[in-house]
Amino acid sequence: MDRQEAVPRKDAMDRPADRLQSRPSKGFPGGRSLIALAGAVCTVIAAAVATILAVALAASVVVIGLMGGALLFLASLAMRARRRVEAKADSGPQLLEARHVGGHSWVAYGWERRR
Repeated sequence: MDRQEAVPRKDAMDRPADRLQSRPSKGFPGGRSLIALAGAVCTVIAAAVATILAVALAASVVVIGLMGGALLFLASLAMRARRRVEAKADSGPQLLEARHVGGHSWVAYGWERRR
């Protein structure tokens, strides 16, 4: 008795890619076009979001540049003003006179002569 054993055949239908392509459509008619349309809509939405994010990034770079320019301008004004200030001649130590008037209170004299 020749008994044939079930031996799996290796033919074209055993490759996964061929199995996917040879399956009958189980969905409703026009399913592939609906999927293509949904893909196109998602692509348009993704492009719009990317455009909005790109504009926001560009605006933030412009704002950072303007703030940096303003800071540089103010720093240059401060350096120019610092060069123009002349040092006053030192007239010795400046001492204030103070009198204790009770508790934590003191009254200082001599500060009006500093000018």
